[in-house]
Amino acid sequence: MTAVATGAARAATALAAARDHLLGLQTPEGWWKGELQTNVTMDAEDLLLREFLGVRTAQETAEAARWIRSQQREDGTWANFHEGPADLSTTVEAYTALRLAGDPPSAPHMRAAAAYVRGAGGVESARVFTRIWLALFGLWRWEDLPVIPPEIMFLPPWCPLNVYDWACWARQTIVPLTIVTAHRPVRPLPFGLPELRGDISGLDISGRDITGGQVARRGPRTGWDAVFAALDRALHRYERRPVAGLRRAALRRAAEWVVARQEADGSWGGIQPPWVYSLIALSLSGYGLDHPVMRAGLAGLDRFTIRENGTRRLEACQSPVWDTALAMTALLDAGLPGDHAALTRAGEWLLREEIRGPGDWMVRRPGLAPGGWAFEFDNDGYPDVDDTAEVILALRRWGRPDARPAVERGLRWMAGMACRDGGFAAFDADNTRELCLRLPFCDFGAVIDPPSADVTAHVVEALAAEGLARSPVVRGAVMWLLRAQEPDGSWFGRWGANHVYGTGAVLPALAAAGVPPGAPAVRRAVAWLEACQHPCGGWGEDMRSYRDPAWIGRGEPTASQTAWALIGLLAAGERGRAVDRGAAWLADSQRPDGTWDEPHYTGTGFPGDFFINYHLYRLVFPVSALGRYLRAREGTS
Repeated sequence: MTAVATGAARAATALAAARDHLLGLQTPEGWWKGELQTNVTMDAEDLLLREFLGVRTAQETAEAARWIRSQQREDGTWANFHEGPADLSTTVEAYTALRLAGDPPSAPHMRAAAAYVRGAGGVESARVFTRIWLALFGLWRWEDLPVIPPEIMFLPPWCPLNVYDWACWARQTIVPLTIVTAHRPVRPLPFGLPELRGDISGLDISGRDITGGQVARRGPRTGWDAVFAALDRALHRYERRPVAGLRRAALRRAAEWVVARQEADGSWGGIQPPWVYSLIALSLSGYGLDHPVMRAGLAGLDRFTIRENGTRRLEACQSPVWDTALAMTALLDAGLPGDHAALTRAGEWLLREEIRGPGDWMVRRPGLAPGGWAFEFDNDGYPDVDDTAEVILALRRWGRPDARPAVERGLRWMAGMACRDGGFAAFDADNTRELCLRLPFCDFGAVIDPPSADVTAHVVEALAAEGLARSPVVRGAVMWLLRAQEPDGSWFGRWGANHVYGTGAVLPALAAAGVPPGAPAVRRAVAWLEACQHPCGGWGEDMRSYRDPAWIGRGEPTASQTAWALIGLLAAGERGRAVDRGAAWLADSQRPDGTWDEPHYTGTGFPGDFFINYHLYRLVFPVSALGRYLRAREGTS
């Protein structure tokens, strides 16, 4: 038997085991959902939220504290991803939560954390959102935070810096924060945090008299930075004496806006940041804990809570629609027939998840009929282009005639969300006003939603699969992708790590759109992927590649990233040593139960700031890659 035949046999064995493991994870309702793992800020902020609202219990505190402690590293710090660098703000929030749980500052693990914080500049250097949490409890001065007044609710959509200039996730966070920062509440804790100051000389040892809080002086600001610094100073003056009637009306409108966007499961956007700030904002607006909106919001958090081995941790979000669409595609790639019972349950569940109502996306596309899918169980106000593309790809291959109306509605909505430059973003069209990035308030995470290569590629693939490869929308998107190619031949991955993800998404899209394998853009991408392959045969890219170009294409090999590279190479027509070695690495690194270990994070929330370990990625993408590899070896399409 030749080496190629032996490799194919090993790949087939690995595929069968992975397919069976994936089938075993499906719920009776038809959906799949892997854990969406992030970092301990979720758990720290949950405890702080409950403390602020007066609902924190001893059991919740003890369980969350055990989890937070378990994630602390030997140097006393916490990171935002596996084996990542220490993160100052995450460490400050984790430390504060542990103080809330009763851990004394004299404990060795607390001393180590505090020493790191002081050495990294203290709480003075933490992000704005961290300092907002401290301000809620009198541990930071509200006067030393940037201002975004609730009066922005009156800015029309055409006006710069109106709320619809922010990405949907930032928009849903900023609106409730305008309420919070206008009220400037302080609910003191029985302890201070003087040990976390960059310079603790002259502070009262109790830490309760907060008179510092000055961010380190910077050099002179110029250009837009100077403009927004002047604007922030003017807003601080206005905050000292706002126009009373206007302020009351703005607060009322902001609260009504927040309430109107609560989802059926009690969440806001199905994600943690707007959820916790909305609960705080509505509490300050007079909504009692017994109000249906507040009851639903607090109860909904239980659905995002994972309890095991005496610990308690929260998911920042949940991804059942995304996971189910990817699982369907993977199983179809593995050779399951469309009428298999698992695919039938999954397809029927996805059809029930179609969104037929309005959403914020209509601000920029008022004449577009609704359709499409969201990421979560309940996020009906915010369908997204990426999920819609993947669901369409899965449903059309599933092949049930009764899926066609939903697919066609999704196609029309998705195509209608094209941006002016031809690319596609996740949630909104033309959400690209970079002035938002200049605001002093926005020092963490992506706050706008511009087109990205991975989302655009998925749209191209879905539209081309429907016979629309020559349509103006697809041609415009392909031209966008060709312009977006990096000089090294890769593509930047907005929602996955990083250039391996982007390149692995774009190559199948270009092939589906009819770009030949010999095209220069394809050849450069193939060469880049092959150059990044590890000697062991796998691929990996560290999250630090978002900030440090030295990490682009470099990192510990992972199952998901190896699968992305294989999918891209196979789409480009590659059948040689690189794909054989990649498939062999997947077969060799598989666990006995059919899945793969993948502690490294390969999903992205905010490039450079917030990262995700999708626990199902390590399974669905290898199943797809191995299935396509074996089909290519057999010479079938």
